[in-house]
Amino acid sequence: MKTRVFFAPVLLAYAIACGGQTVPGAAVPMAHAEAAAIPLTEEEAVAAALAENAEIRVAERRLSAAKAKTTTARSLEDPMLMVRDWGTPLKAPWDVNQAQVMVGVQQTFLRKEKRDMRARVAGDDVELAASEVESLKQEVAAEVRKACADLRRNAEEMTLHDRQAGLLKEALAIALAQYTTGRVPQVDVLRAQMAVTRLDEHLIELKEERDQARAAVNVLMGRAAEGRVEIVGAYVGLTEMPSLEELERLALENRPELAGLRKGIGKSHDMAQASRLGMKPDFTLAAGYMLMPTGSYSRSGYMAEVTMNLPWLNRERHEGEAREADAETTVTEAELNAREAEVFLEVRQAQIGIEAAEKRARVYKDTLMPQAEAAFKAATAAYENNRAEFSMLIDSQNLLLDIETAYYKASSARDAGMAQLERAIGTSLSKTPERNR
Repeated sequence: MKTRVFFAPVLLAYAIACGGQTVPGAAVPMAHAEAAAIPLTEEEAVAAALAENAEIRVAERRLSAAKAKTTTARSLEDPMLMVRDWGTPLKAPWDVNQAQVMVGVQQTFLRKEKRDMRARVAGDDVELAASEVESLKQEVAAEVRKACADLRRNAEEMTLHDRQAGLLKEALAIALAQYTTGRVPQVDVLRAQMAVTRLDEHLIELKEERDQARAAVNVLMGRAAEGRVEIVGAYVGLTEMPSLEELERLALENRPELAGLRKGIGKSHDMAQASRLGMKPDFTLAAGYMLMPTGSYSRSGYMAEVTMNLPWLNRERHEGEAREADAETTVTEAELNAREAEVFLEVRQAQIGIEAAEKRARVYKDTLMPQAEAAFKAATAAYENNRAEFSMLIDSQNLLLDIETAYYKASSARDAGMAQLERAIGTSLSKTPERNR
């Protein structure tokens, strides 16, 4: 948050600027109060998103469509009915007794190995669609976890805002006493008035962040964007971070995009094989009944026919299709290598972000926060005993608020980094509630 917030002392001086009137407890800023939100844990939000997310539903329907194609991959082409009339005299086109009429059926039979290869390609499409579904699920889950981290941090900052505003009741008597005795200069009052405006701006920013994160979570869960949700539960952390080599191994094994690209290579091989099988001929069988013209030795007859295609006379086309499939294989292999490099970068960046956020959180919690609290208490006591300027009290409280806010941001960044890391490796890592908070 860019805005610096001056809480209790600011509000006290604001009361002084209003004429030294006593400010009741109801005057403490609580502008963010709202109707009760729906409480959800992070895992409940993720589960709801995986079940109801609109994009996941679209991907699952594509998977169902791909599966449906496998049932027809081995089927033959439709049989054909043939009705043929020939030899009808042009001078009497209505005299069918002078014509030969034939009714027959024919069926083209593809080689079994060709039909098996078509089924393999259809199966490859199913696995590719399945990898897309899994990839989308992991992406949605990661986005939900990031938004939950933002909501959790926002709630912490709201609580901090209320806690600091509550200091008004404790310090009000001191500030009024200082003012009535003429110990508070006019410049402190002007500074307080400006900081009160900043306090209102801070609340507006907190509300904006909260509503943005809520909208993101709701849409990911397939709900109305304006729904009010609240993420409950503590920040989480790893008991032990796996090594980079282990994380990269997990990514290679579990990242669905990489599995999809590997399956794409297999599909290209199958398509090339199917193109080469096209060099083998297929056969068409036909049979029919023939009605001969009047006066023929026999008016009834039959017809039997066997035909086959001649693919070797069209060799250039079939070989070209095979070369095209081979070229597609090399392209997919290059894409796989490039995607692996990108995944390794995602893993490393997530690892660096988590480690840095964890270090910042520990510094803020174990070192800076106790020091800032001690400095604030000392400044409060000094101001109460007229041994410090009003600006010193404001600065010490401002420093404490900045450090507390930075701690929440670091904790939130660590959770968001965990979500990013899990997305990068394609699987979840064991998490335990953060201790000693």
